[in-house]
Amino acid sequence: MLRHPASYRDPSGFIYQDNGEYFRQINPSYFKEYHAIKNSNVYDQLWKKNWLIYHEEISVTSDKITLKPTQLNFLTYPYEWSFTAYKHAAQLTLRMQMFLLEKGFSLKDASAFNITFNNGKAVFIDTLSIEKYRDKEPWKGLKQFNEHFFAPLLLAQQHGSYYLKTLQHRINGFPLDEAAKLLSWKTKLSPTIYSHIYYLGKQKNDSIGEVSTSIPSKGLDKVSQIKMLKTLEMYISKMSLKENTEWSAYYKQTNYIDQAFTYKKDLIKNWNSTLNTKKIIDLGGNNGTFSKIVLPDANQVIVSDIDQSAIDDCYISNIKNKETQIIPMVTDLMQPAASIGFNNEERDSFVSRVQSFSPDLSMALALIHHLTLSGNVPFEMSASFFKSLSTYLIIEFPDRQDSWVQFILKSKRDAIELFDDYNLTNFENSYKKHYSIIKKEVIKGSHRTLYLMKRNER
Repeated sequence: MLRHPASYRDPSGFIYQDNGEYFRQINPSYFKEYHAIKNSNVYDQLWKKNWLIYHEEISVTSDKITLKPTQLNFLTYPYEWSFTAYKHAAQLTLRMQMFLLEKGFSLKDASAFNITFNNGKAVFIDTLSIEKYRDKEPWKGLKQFNEHFFAPLLLAQQHGSYYLKTLQHRINGFPLDEAAKLLSWKTKLSPTIYSHIYYLGKQKNDSIGEVSTSIPSKGLDKVSQIKMLKTLEMYISKMSLKENTEWSAYYKQTNYIDQAFTYKKDLIKNWNSTLNTKKIIDLGGNNGTFSKIVLPDANQVIVSDIDQSAIDDCYISNIKNKETQIIPMVTDLMQPAASIGFNNEERDSFVSRVQSFSPDLSMALALIHHLTLSGNVPFEMSASFFKSLSTYLIIEFPDRQDSWVQFILKSKRDAIELFDDYNLTNFENSYKKHYSIIKKEVIKGSHRTLYLMKRNER
C-alpha cells in the first residue's frame, strides 16, 4: 500500500495506491458522517448529476472502510485549466455546496484541487469533503473558495490569463488582501466583489491554509446562505475573458492552402489507423483540430497548448459537441508544470503525469520550429523528450522557406546565423538517434514534411 503524498490533511481518511489502482480509506472518526451521507442517498444523487466521482464500497471493518473510486487515467490541475474550464470548476463547487445545504450537509473546504475533469466535464473527487450542516454555521470553505477560484478568475478577467496559474506557485490560493489591491477601484461598487474579496480580505486567519469563520455567511440561516451562493454562482457564470492571441485563430490564418491542410489531415488519420493507438497526446495541439481527426480510433487524447484561448476553444467545443474523449490543458512546454507541494510530491509534474498516462502516440504538429528557433532547444533534446513519452511520434517539420519559420528567423536579426543548423538533414540525423522513420511525406502545397517515427527501444 502506497499512501498518496497529497492525502495527509484530512484525518477522516486518505487515498492510497495498491497494485496500480487507487483506493480511499475512511477512518473511524468519519464513520458517522459517511453513513449519514450514504443513508440519505446524497451520494446517489450526486452520482446521478455526474458531480461526484463514483465509488464502490469494497470492505467495512471496525477500524476502516475501504472505497474504490472510478479510476482516472489523467488528472489536470487548476493551473492547467482554460478560463471557461476554471469557471465551470468554480460553479460546480458552489452548486455542490448549495445542493448539500438543502440536504442538511456542507462541504468542509473549497480547494480547487478537489476538482478535476473527466468525460469532458468538471467532477468533484474529494469524497470525504462532506460533513453534517449545523444550523446557522457559516460555510467554512467560503474564503478558500474566493482564494482558489473567485480571485484568480477576477484577476484573469482584468489582467490576463496568467492569473489562472496562481495555484502553481501559491498552492493555498491567492491572498484576498493582495487581490483587492490589484483590482480596479470600480470593482468595489459590485456588492458581490466587495463582500467576497474586499471584506474577506480584511479577515486574517490564525494560520496559513485554515478556513475562515469571519465570513459574510456568519449567522445566516440555510436559505440565506443558499441565496448568497446563488448570487455568487450567477456572477461567475457571466464572467468572460476576451484575450485575442496569435494562436487562437491559427487555423484561420495558417499558411496552408486548403488542399495541403486536407492532405495533412488525411495522412495523420491514415497513419494513426495503422497503429492501433488507444491513448494519444497532441503537443502544441492548438484547439484540438487534429486530435479530433484521430478519434474514434483512440480512447483518449490529451490536447496541450501554451495558448489559453485556443485551449478554451477546444474545451467549449468539447462541451458543445458532447466530446468526452479529449482532455484539453494549458501547458508551456518550455516550462511545463513542475511537481509542487510539500517535499515537491503533492502535485505531480506535467511530464511525470504524461509518462504515467503512457500514450501510444505523441503528435508534434507545427511545433518543432517553435521549440528549436524560439526556445533554442536542440534537435537532440527535443527528440529525447518526445521519446520519453510514447512509442510512436508523428512530427511535422517546416523548412526554412516556411512563412512561420521565416517570421521567427527574421525576429532573430543579428543572431540569425546561430540557427544555420535548422534544416531537414540535421533534424533527421538527430532524430534517427532515437527513432526509426517509418513514413515520410512532403505535405503538398507547403514547405513542410510529415514524419511517422517509432522509438528505438535500445
